[in-house]
Amino acid sequence: MNLSFRQLRVFTEVVRQGSMARAAEALHLTAPAVSMQIKELEAQVGLPLFDRQGRQVNLSTAGEYFMVHAKRLLAALRDAENEMARMKKLEGGRLTVGMVSTAQYFVPRLLAMFRKEHPGVDVRLVVASNRDALVALMRAGEVDLSVMGRPPKELATRSEAFAAHPMVFFSAPGHPLLSVDHSPVTALAPYPFIVREHGSGTRAAMGQFFAEHHFEPQITMEMTSNETIKQAVMAEMGVSFLSLHTIGLELRAGLLKLLAIDGTPVMRTWHIVRLQSKVLSPAAEAFRYFVVERAEAFLRAEMGDLEAQLATHGGMPHAPRA
Repeated sequence: MNLSFRQLRVFTEVVRQGSMARAAEALHLTAPAVSMQIKELEAQVGLPLFDRQGRQVNLSTAGEYFMVHAKRLLAALRDAENEMARMKKLEGGRLTVGMVSTAQYFVPRLLAMFRKEHPGVDVRLVVASNRDALVALMRAGEVDLSVMGRPPKELATRSEAFAAHPMVFFSAPGHPLLSVDHSPVTALAPYPFIVREHGSGTRAAMGQFFAEHHFEPQITMEMTSNETIKQAVMAEMGVSFLSLHTIGLELRAGLLKLLAIDGTPVMRTWHIVRLQSKVLSPAAEAFRYFVVERAEAFLRAEMGDLEAQLATHGGMPHAPRA
């Protein structure tokens, strides 16, 4: 097949956008130009890559298989570009950072700080719905670096710990457990739990904590959004377990309160992760170094006013360095 990387880029953008018109807008092309590229690509492949229904396009069976190879080819091209940039000692180009949804409460500000020092870098931020989704993006080679809690064991990666990640139980103001200085985990038994979905790092951390304490919570709702969970807890629909970094604003405003449960906060660690096989561009290497060296101090400055509330929970130790 006599394919071009331009055709592959157009193809993957149409898949990402779900529409040729939206793909044209994202690529700064005309809709007819996108349509022509797809027709030429299908002619080269010899099979229809999309099932067309009006303006909506969905991948055909052949398209689904071809998408896997298109991603691999584009990832290989990005690696080649990064290696050439490294040889030229450039610090421009695009940097794609993936993160789990919990990290969206601080990573954008880190990126803003980084951009002030490296204005030539074109930064793209990808927020995955949960840990499993981010691992899929890493496997497909769609991100240069990822910010997450647990590095994936299912992929060959290099990870570096950069900051402590406290996870806490919390409720709406006025909850009965707030009147108790310290409560055992079993004190949570009568209360409904609102939790993250399976596949999220938060759910895994909560499950591990409860397993260690031989406790089975009364789960009444499962949600994929931290924001929705916070709203449900504020509406007194139950208690929950999330990252302290996720609920900082609500704690400061008095809309949510920490529950003093024995053994908490549950301390985890933030990591910056990359595939072992991936060659980092100078821009990606600069951001990796920036995070490892400066993110912990940034988070401590951001969360300093909440450390007093954590004092009765065992405090916030420094994250170990990998």
